Amino acid sequence: MNDECADARTDCSDVLAEVYLLLDHECQEEHAAELRRHLDGCPDCLEQYGISEGLKQLLARKCGGDHAPEDLKERLRAKIRESYLQAEKGERTTGDEATVEVRED
Repeated sequence: MNDECADARTDCSDVLAEVYLLLDHECQEEHAAELRRHLDGCPDCLEQYGISEGLKQLLARKCGGDHAPEDLKERLRAKIRESYLQAEKGERTTGDEATVEVRED
């Protein structure tokens, strides 16, 4: 992702594409350990992981134990991936994109 990433063996975009598998404990332990090693050595990926973890916790807290519909989770994942790829390419958003609002009522 940047020059600070100490793990040249694992591509940052691959790690970030699988961050929800790690958060949801849905990947094999060996692969989870590989992802964690990358996160430990890459400040940018660790920051993105923290944002994803915070979003997951916020959704869990505000949904009162209800699970978010699968289509909503997939739209959120797609939007996060799209934003990440745009940021990685240095692109600016036009403001025409759909937004996802999470309110704390």
